[in-house]
Amino acid sequence: MSTIKWTIDPTHSEINFKAKHLVISSVTGKFKQFEGQAEAGAEDFDGAKVSFTAEISSIDTNQSDRDAHLKSADFFDAEKYPVLKFENGLIEKSGGDYKLKGELTIKDITKPVVLDADFGGIAEDPYGNTKAGFEIEGKVNRKDFGLTWSAITEAGNVVVGDTIRIMANVQFVKN
Repeated sequence: MSTIKWTIDPTHSEINFKAKHLVISSVTGKFKQFEGQAEAGAEDFDGAKVSFTAEISSIDTNQSDRDAHLKSADFFDAEKYPVLKFENGLIEKSGGDYKLKGELTIKDITKPVVLDADFGGIAEDPYGNTKAGFEIEGKVNRKDFGLTWSAITEAGNVVVGDTIRIMANVQFVKN
């Protein structure tokens, strides 16, 4: 079976995350610089191999002081570990449901993750490019990846929650 190579279209994709702040609400952030690929042998992407990287220095939470703190050694340590990686990814289809399984590496700590994926289908854009779309969601524990900075307010509220929600809308373009 021949495989088709796909590349993430960064102008039509976004990689976002949410973290609880003070236990009462969430703060949203995104990676502005990322790239990824997929190799698929089937039109429905079942069994497709996926890899992805994001530049830690591109974190954007719409607040520069918070971004600087996230890039510091308290969290991602962007100077020492400039890239987040998702490797050995595999898309698995079961009925109408998809899972994206792979290995997430942050700060040289690699852990297996399983994310839910919603395959939007394949379409041709106005310029003749073939595109495939996915919405991907899941959760990871930040402390599993060495992101252990923590603080408690005087009232006893946790400043940053441990569970991080990942939400990615990804559009691949066929090579």
